[in-house]
Amino acid sequence: MSRDIRAENARIAVYGAGAMGTVLGALLTKGGLKNVELITRNQDHVDGMKKQGATIVCAGDGTEITVPVTALLPSEMSGKYDVIFLMTKQRFNGEILQSLLPFMHEGTVVCTTQNGLPEPSVAVIIGTERTYGAATSYGATFIGGGKTELTSKIEAMSMEIGGYQNDGAKTPLLVDILSFVGKATNNENFVKTTDNVSGARWSKLAINAAFSGLSTVTGLTFGEVAKRRKTRKIALGVLRECMSVAKAAGVKLAPMQGHDMEKLLGGKTPIKRFIAYMVLPFAMKKHKKLLSGMLKDLQNGRKCEIDFVDGVVAREGERVGVDTPLCKRIVEIVHGIENGLYEIDYKNVDFFEL
Repeated sequence: MSRDIRAENARIAVYGAGAMGTVLGALLTKGGLKNVELITRNQDHVDGMKKQGATIVCAGDGTEITVPVTALLPSEMSGKYDVIFLMTKQRFNGEILQSLLPFMHEGTVVCTTQNGLPEPSVAVIIGTERTYGAATSYGATFIGGGKTELTSKIEAMSMEIGGYQNDGAKTPLLVDILSFVGKATNNENFVKTTDNVSGARWSKLAINAAFSGLSTVTGLTFGEVAKRRKTRKIALGVLRECMSVAKAAGVKLAPMQGHDMEKLLGGKTPIKRFIAYMVLPFAMKKHKKLLSGMLKDLQNGRKCEIDFVDGVVAREGERVGVDTPLCKRIVEIVHGIENGLYEIDYKNVDFFEL
């Protein structure tokens, strides 16, 4: 049975309403959508959102937004959804998607906003025709009790979406839905489309592997990583490793913030490398207050998703014959922190060879 629906009539689940998901769900609701449900296993967060709404502390803009929302525990879900934004940790995809199957009809689409290269793990459960990907360009930090902190400037927020190995038939619906975030924030450029999901994924993965990876290792913000001499050099090295792997895999990187990453940061001559070194802090200016979500996981005593960020770059590098020593070193250090061998400290940069 075909379901031709509009955003206003779509039943939408934001599954995994932690830091990023709370921002998305709250702004969709603020923009005017009525059928958005924010779903998380965090009882305290659900209780907070039910009592006073979802509060977004906009650190980059010095403002605060509180939006009445529909917040649920997974056990409170019922019926079928038309669109599910999957915003949980990627390592649980198989288990979570199996649990979501009873809440999908034959036309339900899942749009994963997760880091790394998550679409294959989604498609293996629900099929490629229903799998969509979104590369998100904003950062948030979980506070709890109904609150989250948006660490990127509102004007810098964006999502780039497209179908995964399908005809993209539901892309217009997703654009229609996400345009309500633009309405809520006066950011008409919030949602973009792409027919190169792999390129968008790899561009976002390169940024995450460099800045989220180094933020986790050192405890620095993205802005501090870009500013300090040695972390800036390591970040550029990681970016170039990602570019090399993507190129060897036949992937054309998508522009980031309107710029060709390879042209801007991937130069091989001394002068081009110097220009990249000087440009990097300015490129990260709008996200300078962002801290890695993986860092927060480690600080809270949880395992993080480093294997799906720098780790996936290293694995893909091995597959296509490209060495990735910097990404491998980040993975090694993060696992060392998880296992109590190292501490989160700027001194960890001494483990890197440039």
